[in-house]
Amino acid sequence: MISKVKSAMSSLVGGMMPHHHHNQHSGGGSGGGGAGQTHGADGLPPRFPYGRPDFLELTPELLQYSTEHASRPVLTLKRGCRLPWGTGYAEVINAGKSMLNEDQASCEKLFVKKPSGKHRNSTLLEDNGDGTGIPIHFWGVFDGHAGSGAAIMASKLLSRLIRDRLGEICHLMENPDSAPPICLTKNGSPYEAESKKGVTQEPEDPDAVSDTTLRFHMEKVVSLESLVMGVIETAFKQMDDLIEKEKTSYAISGGCCALAAIQLMGKLYVANAGDSRAIIIRNSEVIPMTNEFTPESERQRLQYLGFLRPELLGNEFTHIEFPRRIQYGELGKKMLYRDYSMTGWAYKTIVEEDLKFPLIYGEGKKARVMATIGVTRGLGDHDLKVYSSNIYIKPFLSCVPEVKVYNMDENKHGPDDVLIMGSDGLWDVTTDKDVADAVCAYLSCCDQSDPMRYTMAAQDLLMRSRGVLKERGWRLPNDRLGSGDDITVFIVPLAGYESET
Repeated sequence: MISKVKSAMSSLVGGMMPHHHHNQHSGGGSGGGGAGQTHGADGLPPRFPYGRPDFLELTPELLQYSTEHASRPVLTLKRGCRLPWGTGYAEVINAGKSMLNEDQASCEKLFVKKPSGKHRNSTLLEDNGDGTGIPIHFWGVFDGHAGSGAAIMASKLLSRLIRDRLGEICHLMENPDSAPPICLTKNGSPYEAESKKGVTQEPEDPDAVSDTTLRFHMEKVVSLESLVMGVIETAFKQMDDLIEKEKTSYAISGGCCALAAIQLMGKLYVANAGDSRAIIIRNSEVIPMTNEFTPESERQRLQYLGFLRPELLGNEFTHIEFPRRIQYGELGKKMLYRDYSMTGWAYKTIVEEDLKFPLIYGEGKKARVMATIGVTRGLGDHDLKVYSSNIYIKPFLSCVPEVKVYNMDENKHGPDDVLIMGSDGLWDVTTDKDVADAVCAYLSCCDQSDPMRYTMAAQDLLMRSRGVLKERGWRLPNDRLGSGDDITVFIVPLAGYESET
């Protein structure tokens, strides 16, 4: 087994595998062939056919053109096509890592309503909106790997899941200023607090003794903001479960990192599961809105799971990390190590168990979980296994996003204050500061009345990261290697919120 893993890692480091750098397993299904592919390797139909975001309004000819790796055409919104708030968008396919663009994106305005009638206990998913209810805006970037199936499905359905789950707390959102705090009883069920001298009375219990003694207890007060964050986290989990469930009926290839921004009632909720990134630029200041989830950033969580459930390691891996691979001749010697409980390093005596392949191997962009995948959060990947084995990777991959909140009502935004969302193809070759400087410089030269200014800024940013094709590949102006990955960019003007309120 170890020799097989070493072989897989050798191919990975050498760059011989023509797949997305996130992992090295091949993907069937809707993302595994040309733009006209209709069935997966198992003969199942795709859940959704391959395509680019609906808002691009591509003809079949342009869709085919978008897959040309040699020219890597930049796709942007058509002039006259308006996304909410005048959002800008641009995308480009990779330089040959996969046959199709495995990134997907979505942008839309939805309306939250109380569930009622036949829809009360169902997942709506379809768009039944009539333009009434509490408005929400949604932007999503879905960076697929080993096929585009999971990314396409998430781009179509995640926003609906979030909207439908928000409907369950719609009664609290309709009048948030006058609503009392939500408290949790001992059994975890919510109720509206009625305070008496700073202590909250427990709701009447029909099984309680019939005396006049009031029973008090400690309760936890939950804010509306926390409830919304919980809705988003739950919706990501439901999306992941839905992908797994529907894989029995449809070809849904691979997995995807998921980055979503939801604007609701004066706040912007940015949810990230993967290594895509979002930043806010306000008054030329950069405000990071995401953290990247990689084998290195989540080392302790992964090691702890491997420690708690060693059976998941298949008797082939060790959860302990060493500075390098341990050789058989080093048995009995002391070597630096660290496990899930450690931030620093210490010495231990090498035993035979330590000769197993490390759960996390490599550094930086070459770091992998079980020599297989380079991200640790996302959607899908339920069938992903270690190369030539029956060891599943999914238990170590979390679908739960980190959610950060930006209060839009507390800030006044000018026309150059923006939210930038991008797949990792953008950030692989640019820093937060590089991106902020480029966008600020471009917007400062644009006519503020031009409705295409944010799309043109996104196009400029994308071309800076892609570079220009030369004899030695795609190169940046400083002759460094440009991004060979799929790149997707949203530039969202924050002043668009004020213009709607």
